[in-house]
Amino acid sequence: MTATNIDQVLNQMRILSQSHQLQGVQETNGPQFANVLKESLNQVSELQQEASAMKTAFETGDPDVDITEVMIAVEKASLSFEAITEVRNKLLTAYQEVMNMQV
Repeated sequence: MTATNIDQVLNQMRILSQSHQLQGVQETNGPQFANVLKESLNQVSELQQEASAMKTAFETGDPDVDITEVMIAVEKASLSFEAITEVRNKLLTAYQEVMNMQV
């Protein structure tokens, strides 16, 4: 995953944070990083659960489920998981750099 893709994920997280502020979910002093990250993880989890449910429905022969919809849902879940994994990796790298700084 490239830096551009990671920037796009971070921008989406910022947009999500701003939409929550408009809805009054966030505190008045600005978005909390933990809340934004938790919401992003929840969205990834929801996408994975949706893809899993669609796969199961298709495998059991549900006529309302199309293979193209299943494939798109699976790809969305996969890409979102890869993106959140890259964000985690960047966060760990930044944390390690901060911890290795000499004061």
